[in-house]
Amino acid sequence: MSAKQQHWNEVYANRAADTVSWFQASADMSALMIADSGVDKDAAIIDIGSGASVLIDQLLDAGFSDVTVLDISERALAVSKERLGPRAALAHWIVSDVLSWTPARDYDVWHDRAVFHFLTDEHERAAYRATLLKSLKPDGTLILGTFADDGPERCSGLPVKRWSAAPLAFELGPEFRLIDSLRENHRTPQGVVQPFTWARFERV
Repeated sequence: MSAKQQHWNEVYANRAADTVSWFQASADMSALMIADSGVDKDAAIIDIGSGASVLIDQLLDAGFSDVTVLDISERALAVSKERLGPRAALAHWIVSDVLSWTPARDYDVWHDRAVFHFLTDEHERAAYRATLLKSLKPDGTLILGTFADDGPERCSGLPVKRWSAAPLAFELGPEFRLIDSLRENHRTPQGVVQPFTWARFERV
């Protein structure tokens, strides 16, 4: 088990999912960005670093039929599976580090809330981008949610890199066209406000 995997497994082993700083009772911005992309209900959607997010519940509730969930932490995904109960069988589950993952198929939508900002090393971001390019279909939608320029400098004891939309577009390169960007002030369960940058891209 890698140090990263151990870290995130310990987080979900030692804390209730609704007490971690990134908890959302409703994944409203994610759902909005996916809806604004205009994809059909049979679109292949992958949620990168899903953790115990309720986005999966909302996608299934909305009628999406091809949902994949990827996270480095098996414990985190177990929380989601337990919450979903029998409906967990409606999604595809992958335990992997996205930086070393080899996709077996491609996707219409790649959604990532709060993984990319943990990639503080340019080699990590290059590995992420390489996997992204292997996974996302031409004309596919990329949705990223990261800490904004004035957001936290650390999360879960780890350093982060903060982003605004234009630097994100530059980092991703010419294969991705920025379509829309929004700001969200996420309020943690402890009442702390964390500014997020949300950006939606189209692969060109």
